[in-house]
Amino acid sequence: MTTQVLNGLAVEIDGEGEALLCIHGLGGSSNNWTPVLPALGGFRRIRPDLPGSARSPLPADGKGLSIDGYVDAMLRLLSALDIASVHVMAHSLGTIVAQHLAARSPGTVKSLALFGPLAAPPDAARPNIAARANTARGGAAAMQEIADAIVKGATSTQTKEQQPAVLALVRESVMRQPAEGYAQSCAALADAQSAVLERLDVPTLLVTGDQDGVAPVANVQAMQARIAGSRLVVFEECGHWTTFEQPQRCMQALEAFYAALR
Repeated sequence: MTTQVLNGLAVEIDGEGEALLCIHGLGGSSNNWTPVLPALGGFRRIRPDLPGSARSPLPADGKGLSIDGYVDAMLRLLSALDIASVHVMAHSLGTIVAQHLAARSPGTVKSLALFGPLAAPPDAARPNIAARANTARGGAAAMQEIADAIVKGATSTQTKEQQPAVLALVRESVMRQPAEGYAQSCAALADAQSAVLERLDVPTLLVTGDQDGVAPVANVQAMQARIAGSRLVVFEECGHWTTFEQPQRCMQALEAFYAALR
């Protein structure tokens, strides 16, 4: 694996074949995709840390993070790599970015594989997400509290009972985020609006867990109804951190999805 810094973003780039852009979610990093790499052997995998997340600093222009800003960053990254079209895989907040990318630049995106997908946060959830942004600015101790709450609320009962290493991984992923970057990421999510999903015209895979409270099955079914020809897969005994909690099932779903495209 090769880590580069492009346009201020830390990016892991490896493999050969068609380009695949992997966009993590809130509290994530390029490592959200490490568990499923064996299923992606036929791709040139491009795995950035989003602005303000993990190893990537906040934008130098001082502007607050936003969905449009994330899309701009992804388009600049693809331009720097001289990539005209790309498959896109995303998780959580990253799925909103991916949908807006596909809607804004339809010739750029070849397909969408979306894990724990959401079109936008429910209105009832927005104040809590905004409040989390303020909490995060409390620093390391606050980030630990947020991480512990996410481990408790966003993983399945079975994961909590049977996969302690996954709990540690989720906790570490969130706890090591830069506090201000995470706060601005929360603010971007709290303000996110849905792309016009009816305009998406690429093969789309939607994957969620039956215990995913962020992307409940009913909400993802509503997304499926808005995206023509999209396919929905629901994992049993799985929460929101899909690629960490159920990597084997994720790989099976990805292999089937990409095999159908070839």
